[in-house]
Amino acid sequence: MRIVLTGGSGDLATVLTPGLEARGHTPVRLDIVPPRDRRGVYVAGSVLDRAGLARHLAEADCVVHIAAWHGVHETAEPPLGKDVYAFWDLNVTGTFNVCEAAARAGIAKLVYVSSTSVRNRHGVYGHTKVVGEEVARSYAGRHAMNVVVLRPRGFIPHWNRAVYDSFVDWLKWFWRGAVHIDDVARAVVQSLDLLSTTRLETPPVLTVDGAYEYTDEDLANWDAQGPGSSFRRYYAAYEALVRRYGLVPEDKPFTYDLTETRRRLGYRPRYSLMAALRELERYGPAGPPPPYP
Repeated sequence: MRIVLTGGSGDLATVLTPGLEARGHTPVRLDIVPPRDRRGVYVAGSVLDRAGLARHLAEADCVVHIAAWHGVHETAEPPLGKDVYAFWDLNVTGTFNVCEAAARAGIAKLVYVSSTSVRNRHGVYGHTKVVGEEVARSYAGRHAMNVVVLRPRGFIPHWNRAVYDSFVDWLKWFWRGAVHIDDVARAVVQSLDLLSTTRLETPPVLTVDGAYEYTDEDLANWDAQGPGSSFRRYYAAYEALVRRYGLVPEDKPFTYDLTETRRRLGYRPRYSLMAALRELERYGPAGPPPPYP
């Protein structure tokens, strides 16, 4: 398939592209800036350019709509951090433009990358994702498009130095409960497989979370045996390491229910806190290398 990735130079598209190529697909990376690697087919363009979208989607089989301002941008310094118009333009108008261009091009398959931030529907970012999901669902109903809506947790990777100063800085965020970008990419690929094999009556809305060694019982009885006891049950060998870097074993993560995502996609996340601790031990505060030169 020829698959258009909006926000094609961003982190998720960068991780997705090699996997799609390995499956015989042609990823078309649509973005206003070129990617840092040379994988896939780069086309310079914006989801706000309707005429450009019509050209770039003309021969596509599927769209993965990723392009968006994210929650981390909402709290950034001005001008973007306070620019509600920018969020609406990219996240809502851009989503409408992509869906309409796809419908006009006869594209029947769309993966819309939303966010668990829809739970904060009154926030600037969360609100735009609520509306974006409704746009995608409307096109599924009006144009019989086959659509999957994914709601991943925040997945900006540790190697994005515009957001995280180090692997440790990223790990402090990941510690609270999160999903690794590789698992999000896996969910996207599984969504493409679903769209290729199943005609969906209504778009499934599927949460994408990470893997956890902690059980539901662990979380319900957090540190019942004293501060840090839940952490030590699984990661005792790493306690000195994490405390050295200012990480807090007593902090309790928050997790999401993945029952429906497992059922519909066969999704099984692979990256957990244990994986992160092993990488911290191996690579130190710099973390593993990024997936580009």
